[in-house]
Amino acid sequence: MIEVTKINGGIALINCDLIEYVEETPDTVITLTTGRKLIVKESRQEIKNLVKSYKWEIYHG
Repeated sequence: MIEVTKINGGIALINCDLIEYVEETPDTVITLTTGRKLIVKESRQEIKNLVKSYKWEIYHG
């Protein structure tokens, strides 16, 4: 799971395996495979880095 900051300042943990796509419009919108959308403060690149770090930690512990 990765930790993101919602646009209202709240913190959310999301399962990165459920991320369908991330777009900047100019806010960063994460769309999950469930159809739910989250608007977050992190950039698209930051989300990408969080997912990569999480996956690296899982597979290389």
